[in-house]
Amino acid sequence: MDVLEVRKLDAYLRKLFGNPDIRVVPKKNDMAEVFIGEDDLGELTLDDEDGDRSYNFRMVIQVSSDPSLQPIPTLTAYLSRKFDNDKIRVVTRPKKTDSLEAYLGEEFLGVLFLENEKGRKSYIFELPILDVDLDPAAV
Repeated sequence: MDVLEVRKLDAYLRKLFGNPDIRVVPKKNDMAEVFIGEDDLGELTLDDEDGDRSYNFRMVIQVSSDPSLQPIPTLTAYLSRKFDNDKIRVVTRPKKTDSLEAYLGEEFLGVLFLENEKGRKSYIFELPILDVDLDPAAV
């Protein structure tokens, strides 16, 4: 990712979540880290297969293995708090039990995939970003 792409991604995420404190920090190769203040939220990766450039934001959310945990209100509260935006909501997916969907108001954000590994339960939030989503005037 070059400097221009990082600036566009930075501007896109700030605008999407309405949070001016989001920042994208490039790493080696085609990766970047996403922060709010000093809090490391997750990573962005570039996908340029098929000649189209797109990006994927991936955030790991550790949750309790307590079977009484209600994932929808827990994840809604977590994402709302992390991104400082109370319009984020998590809902069930039709015909799917291994994942949930996240919305910002009525706009689809991404999918939260359930992962159970070694007795530890987590959700992987994946937010796809298409090259056409990035505003060229944002830099």
